[in-house]
Amino acid sequence: MTTYTARPVPPSVLAELRTADDAGRPMAPFTDDEGGAPLRCCLRRSEPGERIALVSYAPLRRWAAATGARPGAYDEQGPVFVHAEECAGPDLDGHPFANAPRVLRRYSADGHILGGELVDAPNDDAFHKAFDDPAVALVHVRAVEYGCFLYEVRGTSSP
Repeated sequence: MTTYTARPVPPSVLAELRTADDAGRPMAPFTDDEGGAPLRCCLRRSEPGERIALVSYAPLRRWAAATGARPGAYDEQGPVFVHAEECAGPDLDGHPFANAPRVLRRYSADGHILGGELVDAPNDDAFHKAFDDPAVALVHVRAVEYGCFLYEVRGTSSP
C-alpha cells in the first residue's frame, strides 16, 4: 500500500529562508491582520494577528541539490508564506489546502516536468493516478489562481 504524504518546507530550509530567501532577499516579517495566508511551514492558513513573511522559495532547486537531479530550465522560484518565527510544523490529517481546485505537477527523477493535472481537490486517488507513471519521482501541489507552490508530495510504500 502506498501512502501519499504532504511535505512542508523543511525546518532547516525555513531557517535559511528566514535569513535570506532563495532570491537573496532578507525576510520582511509583518503582522497578518486578516489571516488566511497559506503557510508552507505548517500547511495551514494563517490566523489574524500572526507574524508571517512572504519569501521566495525554489522547491525543485532544493530537492535537486539533495538528489543530484538537474532540472535546468524547470528550476523556478516563487513566493510562499511562512511563519516569521519557528512554528510547530504541520498537524496533518488528510490533505492540506484541499478546499479548492489544485494543479498536481509531476516531475521526473531528473527534475523535468512530466505533466500536470487540474483536480477538484488533492486526495489519495489523485496522487495514486499521478504516481501510476513509474517515471514520476515527486508531485508539486499548486494553487490554480496564481500557480504558487503549496507543498510537495512523495509516495511511500508499506508492506
